[in-house]
Amino acid sequence: MKTLKIIKIGGNIIDDDTVLKQFLKAFSTIDSPKILVHGGGKLATKLAQQMQVEVKMIDGRRITDQETLDVITMVYAGKINKNIVAQLQANKCNSIGFSGADGNTIVSDLRPSKPIDYGFAGDVKQVNTATLELLLNNNVTPVFCAITHDGKGQLLNTNADTISSELAIGFASIYNTELYYCFEKNGVLENVDNDDSVIENINTESYPSLIENGIIYEGMLPKLNNCFHAVNHQVQKVCIGKSSMLFKTNSKHTTITK
Repeated sequence: MKTLKIIKIGGNIIDDDTVLKQFLKAFSTIDSPKILVHGGGKLATKLAQQMQVEVKMIDGRRITDQETLDVITMVYAGKINKNIVAQLQANKCNSIGFSGADGNTIVSDLRPSKPIDYGFAGDVKQVNTATLELLLNNNVTPVFCAITHDGKGQLLNTNADTISSELAIGFASIYNTELYYCFEKNGVLENVDNDDSVIENINTESYPSLIENGIIYEGMLPKLNNCFHAVNHQVQKVCIGKSSMLFKTNSKHTTITK
């Protein structure tokens, strides 16, 4: 069974043109089948402000009303996605951009309006791998933005970490799937003020005590819940750290397994 790498990048890479260029050049050298998932960085917020669309957040999550959905569709599925695809082509990595609506690849349900109404936010219900398999078998790399659809004509803003884990789960019966979350830290840290205090291995046994002892809390909880959701559904391993973990064998990072 072949290995499929699903790699998610966030604002620390997307918001810096030089860093993005370097990352995509390195990403293009990965030999195994691969899928890239990207968030929106700060660009959506910047464009919303320019268009005088109010940016509403609750607990760090964006409230997606119709105007906001229009902006993030332009930014995520348009500017960022197509820029990434164009740069990958320049690096001889044949790729194609996707939202969940393209090829009916990711279908979501509208998130319930209670206890908090997040507007047009989607929770992934189904991943359809057939179209993506065809591309991967022909050495074409899918590049996903953080937008899905409900199958009834409505686009939905969907967490990029969740899209990544659901894609990894969707492919787990076809490939040995590995999931990589690239972000600004070296990994999950024992002490948030010390970048070298990386917890190199977390598993289903050690995770609850890390929460209980207050080492993992707040912003890291949703990310790690996605990680464990993946490894509990046949994903081989999940890694969290700087993007160098993909290319350097001695790069410190966190690996999550069952």
